[in-house]
Amino acid sequence: MTYVISSSCVDVKDRACVDECPVDCIYEGARMLYIQPDECVDCGACEPVCPVEAIFYEDDLPDEETGFMRINAEFFDELGSPGGAKGVDVGDKDHPDVVSLPAKEISS
Repeated sequence: MTYVISSSCVDVKDRACVDECPVDCIYEGARMLYIQPDECVDCGACEPVCPVEAIFYEDDLPDEETGFMRINAEFFDELGSPGGAKGVDVGDKDHPDVVSLPAKEISS
């Protein structure tokens, strides 16, 4: 089991979860953040700090967000498990399903 970042993160990328993660398993794509499922230790530290409530334990994903379990895992198909996000540059990439989403209007 693992934690999953859902659609609420798209075009937001607050990064509070990145700062909180003790194992550095949250990677930044172009439009959203992704949790590497093999590196996540299920500590839950990321979930309460997310200001847009985008992070869910796998079993608690709302039905309309279950596709993001696949999206988070598939994001790492080519990258694999590098052992931590620091020093890994994937910031110009996203899962194809995320790329196809319309841009969100972010209010300031």
